[in-house]
Amino acid sequence: MMDRQRFYDERAPERAAESRRFYHQLLQRYLSFLVPPGLRVLEVGCGFGDLLAAVKPAHAVGVDFSEATLRLARERHPDLTFAGGDATNFKHEGQFDYIIASDLINDLPDVQRFLEQLLSNAKPETRLVLNFFNNLWRPILGLATRLGCKSPNPPQNWLSLGDVKNLLHLAGWEVIRTEPRILWPVRTPLLDSLMNRWLAPLLKHFCLTIFIVARPRPATRKEDFRCSVIIPARNEAGNIEPAVQRTPEMGLGTEIIFVEGGSSDNTWDEMQRVAQAYPQRNIKLLRQTGRGKGDAVRAGFAAATGDLLFILDADLTMPPEELPKFYEVARSGTGDFVNGVRMVYPMEEEAMRFLNMVANKSFGLAFTWLLGQPVKDTLCGTKVLFRSQYELIARNRAYFGDFDPFGDFDLLFGAARLNLRIIDLPIRYRARTYGETNISRWKHGWLLLRMTWFAARRLKFIR
Repeated sequence: MMDRQRFYDERAPERAAESRRFYHQLLQRYLSFLVPPGLRVLEVGCGFGDLLAAVKPAHAVGVDFSEATLRLARERHPDLTFAGGDATNFKHEGQFDYIIASDLINDLPDVQRFLEQLLSNAKPETRLVLNFFNNLWRPILGLATRLGCKSPNPPQNWLSLGDVKNLLHLAGWEVIRTEPRILWPVRTPLLDSLMNRWLAPLLKHFCLTIFIVARPRPATRKEDFRCSVIIPARNEAGNIEPAVQRTPEMGLGTEIIFVEGGSSDNTWDEMQRVAQAYPQRNIKLLRQTGRGKGDAVRAGFAAATGDLLFILDADLTMPPEELPKFYEVARSGTGDFVNGVRMVYPMEEEAMRFLNMVANKSFGLAFTWLLGQPVKDTLCGTKVLFRSQYELIARNRAYFGDFDPFGDFDLLFGAARLNLRIIDLPIRYRARTYGETNISRWKHGWLLLRMTWFAARRLKFIR
């Protein structure tokens, strides 16, 4: 260990100059994408602190075992906190929202011990972001080192993606997503943009660097929560009373929030009648001021008082009796964002037309690739997440903008951007018993294609 520490101490000035190279700028760009700004961030193996500064933390601590490196880091970033310590046994008080370990694990004598050590600074919501070199690049990097194009390193571990996932599992972490990046680590006008922005997401097995986002493996939670069920409704008068009758009480109590969206029937009158007829239920009524289901969902979430937020379509094609399943998945900590899936169990006749099913399955495949997590059904109306997580999505909504009239994609994109663990929950999809669908197959299908391309540019083909 002393030899490795002496190696980095002696090479600190030279490495400080090399840290300005294009590869390190690309790392800063991708880490800034994976780590939202304004959070508490710990970086182990922080080097000169450039990555830590790039993610714009509210509070930051960088740890490194090379005192010579830390002196230069403090000069570069006097507003950040740096501490000396070895990665496998450092001690630092406090818990962090994000922990970064960039190009570190291939340099450690005991990776499992390091990953176990990190849990002392993690809470259930903490995300670990680490990256390491792809084994395929080993001969290329060796040649680059001999030619002086890359900094030399002590002997490395050269772990595979499978090795790292296994070590994370052994140490008590759960992998959320993997993101291979960087096909061309040399600044070359036009070519580097073509390779790194447009081709790298399509040629992931050939990328230089593999990013992994993980969370502490959740222990089953025992506590209960207050629930808010938001039901956007437009021309759904015949479904209002059944929605109240069939929505169960969950956890510490369930409020039902109807959001009426410019109906041409007597939906609003029926909401008022039902609220008076069921005084034992906690029912709130809102009239939407904007347009679209997405706006209605946001209005309902703003009025909600529960810890857990549910969306239930007023057509009741997703049986309200199945909401406790969503509650248990969220309550237990199994998932951060619970997404209903209609494509698993057989459907009732007339529940979904054939072309709609083909389109839904196609979009599910596309979004699984885009979001980096399995998402089989993007348009099932039932989604559940904690209020605290929704508030983070809302706070970071500017990254995507107000683009989604449905509301489903605003939440899915936001959850993926914040590295929430998305869990698909199969439900039995029923046919409508009242009214007609508000979905236009061709108009909304074209809109979905546009949003798929929009998501690709913001989640995969990033600058």
